[in-house]
Amino acid sequence: MTRFSGDSPAGASGTFRIGGELEVHRLGFGAMRITGKGVWGPPADREECIRVLRRTVELGINLIDTADSYGPNVSEELIAEALHPYPAGLVIATKGGFERTGPDEWVMNGHPKHLRATCEASLKRLRVEAIDLWQLHRVDPAVTADDQFGLMSDLIAEGKIRHAGLSETTTEQIEAARRIVPIATVQNRYNVADREWEGVLDHCEQQGIGFIPWFPLAVGELAEAGGPLAETAKRLRAAPSQVALAWLLRRSPVMLPIPGTSKVKHLEENVAAAGLELSDEDFERIAEERAGE
Repeated sequence: MTRFSGDSPAGASGTFRIGGELEVHRLGFGAMRITGKGVWGPPADREECIRVLRRTVELGINLIDTADSYGPNVSEELIAEALHPYPAGLVIATKGGFERTGPDEWVMNGHPKHLRATCEASLKRLRVEAIDLWQLHRVDPAVTADDQFGLMSDLIAEGKIRHAGLSETTTEQIEAARRIVPIATVQNRYNVADREWEGVLDHCEQQGIGFIPWFPLAVGELAEAGGPLAETAKRLRAAPSQVALAWLLRRSPVMLPIPGTSKVKHLEENVAAAGLELSDEDFERIAEERAGE
């Protein structure tokens, strides 16, 4: 049941070119979990998180997604400590637009002055001259949207970021942004049990925009005994979470799942999902079961 692509297990997930330029393996790594409880402060086991980051690259993952608000700052700092100088081809994506006031507390701030400051701080923490992919963490309704999109355009023109993305956004916002700045990726919540943003995914596929599903491992009732995930996982001798990732990878060629973890063992289990092959029947059964709820 699991096939590996040479020495690069993540390579079995296929590739996608972010912004038509940055080629990455479609199974990436989300670095939110290498922080403390409530995405606040340092992780409980700092050395294990360093090992996770280094093992990520060894497994062939070349897309790491983070944000200045993870910690805050902690995730970006650990990435630089573990991996700088970065291997050729590694794409590090980060986000800005949230201020943190405490554990599990997130406050939107889309003022251009703040967004610029967060981008420049991320450049220093990540130790790079330009950020490969910088994403607006949320479109702040308290600030004119065009001002936020315009700031991203300015950052590209200044050479501080190479590509821009949006997070938790709508099709209408994507198109409004694209009138001002090219949008390379969209990062919305999406998994086998929660497909609220199906229309946004379809739009991204039509436009060649990378779709980064956050919270990709949620499986809900589909993983219960007798459910389609559980039955498929049993037959393939895999974990339901692996089947969920394999389903996402098959769902769309622009899908870029970024499962996160703070444990090497869990990381290796996630990456093994890249080589899991679902039959047409497996895929359709999981899709239809969710659609029928």
